[in-house]
Amino acid sequence: MANNHAKKQVVGILLLNKPSGISSHSALAGAKCLFMSAEFDSKKAGHTGTLDPMATGLLPICFGEATKFSQFGLDADKSYTATIKLGDETDTGDKEGKIIATSAVLPFSQQQLDELAQTLVGKQEQIPPMYSALKKDGKKLYEYARDGIDVERQARTITIYKLTLTKLSDDEIQLCVVCSKGTYVRVLAQNIAEQLGMVGHLTALHRTATGGFDVADSIRLDELDKMAFDERFGRLLSIDALLTHLPKVSLTGDETRRIGMGQRLNIKDRLSDVVFDDDTQQIRLYQGKKFVGLGQVWTNGRMQPIKVLNFNH
Repeated sequence: MANNHAKKQVVGILLLNKPSGISSHSALAGAKCLFMSAEFDSKKAGHTGTLDPMATGLLPICFGEATKFSQFGLDADKSYTATIKLGDETDTGDKEGKIIATSAVLPFSQQQLDELAQTLVGKQEQIPPMYSALKKDGKKLYEYARDGIDVERQARTITIYKLTLTKLSDDEIQLCVVCSKGTYVRVLAQNIAEQLGMVGHLTALHRTATGGFDVADSIRLDELDKMAFDERFGRLLSIDALLTHLPKVSLTGDETRRIGMGQRLNIKDRLSDVVFDDDTQQIRLYQGKKFVGLGQVWTNGRMQPIKVLNFNH
């Protein structure tokens, strides 16, 4: 028998504006605390892409059933603004690290920056920095780095979709970039400085957009803390907010019950609005206005449920 005194699960997506000086994990813990109460349980939660402690900006947090779809946020393209300081290189690639190399600050023009930015757009290989949370043999790279150990890292393919560089002063450049997941802006900044014949590091990094969300719609922890508990819930977006780019298909009540048991359906009669890039396509599933899950549909109309909501949430 169900426990009538069990807490309700907090469900939805919070757009958090992370401040500088705290880790993404700490920001997540703070948000979980603010949504916890005698009636609600917020333990099940996760963010959709780590920001460095120095970095600020958009950090979407998924609560409850929304965590089933957090991978869409992790895989999403991301946008950043950053400031590059020329003349000093740090071991972390940002202002939090120790200076390990210096160079003369050479003169450069806005035209040089414009031309350089154009050459950096597109697919490229990038070697992750030692000061990162990537793991090698079960140990995070930054743990090796703190012990003075340099570990061989495999280059990863990233894509720079858009890049603008603006001269702020004789030794500072503003960087604005739209990039694929896994892009390290710190490494990009070092590469830009190198292309100009210098060394450099980031003094500011701000995530402005990810997964279709904009930092303008986010909220800081201190602002959330000042709100009444009900107001905080008003900041939560719906579970399917990360999936709006996918086509939508409606199910009957009986079909909803069937996908809840993992059964396949034939929905060929409802595929007129579904565009297939391949033999299959992921789709959002609804019963009426209620989002009920994610499915994979084939061109022959057969649909396999992938992730189905707990309908008691």
